Amino acid sequence: MDLKTKYLGLELKNPIVPSASPLTVNVDHVKRMEDYGAAAVVMYSLFEEQIIQEQKELDTFLAQGTEEFAEALSYFPEPDEFHNANAEGYLEQIRKLKEAVDIPIIASLNGVSNGGWMQYSKKIEEAGADALELNIYYIPTDPDMTAQQVEQMYIDDLKAVKQSVKIPVAVKLSPYFTAFANMAKKLDEAGADGLVLFNRFYQPDIDLETLDVVYDLEFSTSYELRLPLRWIAILYGKIKANMAATSGIHTAEDVLKAVMVGADVAMIASVLFQKGPQHIERMLNDIQSWMEAHDYESIEQMKGSMSLKALRQPTAYMRANYMKVLQSIF
Repeated sequence: MDLKTKYLGLELKNPIVPSASPLTVNVDHVKRMEDYGAAAVVMYSLFEEQIIQEQKELDTFLAQGTEEFAEALSYFPEPDEFHNANAEGYLEQIRKLKEAVDIPIIASLNGVSNGGWMQYSKKIEEAGADALELNIYYIPTDPDMTAQQVEQMYIDDLKAVKQSVKIPVAVKLSPYFTAFANMAKKLDEAGADGLVLFNRFYQPDIDLETLDVVYDLEFSTSYELRLPLRWIAILYGKIKANMAATSGIHTAEDVLKAVMVGADVAMIASVLFQKGPQHIERMLNDIQSWMEAHDYESIEQMKGSMSLKALRQPTAYMRANYMKVLQSIF
């Protein structure tokens, strides 16, 4: 079976790509993922806060308004708790990974403001990264901030990075936009080489006994894949940018579904923590077995075969499915 695919201008041997996670802090972990079949890897994110290194200013910002409610301080990490606070260490990790493995290395920048930190993308390129994933992790809490302002911030961030580098740039997004299809189109027109759908916002809980904010990471499940499946199916054929499905990919079946709706790659993280890098090999074997049983010769042959591209009235189709789901309960 021919599992090759293209993503961000890179020729990949298959569509499975480990997404940004702490697993890439260790070079040996990345080598094992390559040995078991990973086609490329996205590095852990380098945060805007790690680059600007303005801890006093950050302290002041995070503490604003908390003098009346001391419990609220637990919502924010101490500045020295950011992993690998030395941004130069991130560049060195890129160099180490490029020397250790043959698969493409995709760096990850995580930030919000359109400031000098974005110029760091040039250093990432110079360190040898094959591509860059721009992760704009932003929750607009200001009631005076309009949807248009939020969208423009994303577009300005992308343009600032694209002006700094020649390597391909993908944007990792959340689904929380008023008109997501239009937002995807705007980013595509602004030069995004790829869209990664979707980012997961980690929601904290509250301990009522200690009045502390509790952080606990829950791994994704295959059910969460349904949201990126729907939007990739909608966007396929309507934008030039490549698309990566992420959140909820645990099995070969999940990868196949992602490709069939139009994804160029399927990104995994949770399952690697749960089952180890050897699970990549199992997924690839299962993909080939399924393709053989269903007479598919290549990934490209099935790509987009289950998208909405061929439908004349996708909105009507969506509403019809919505009604069918509700009616199936009774």
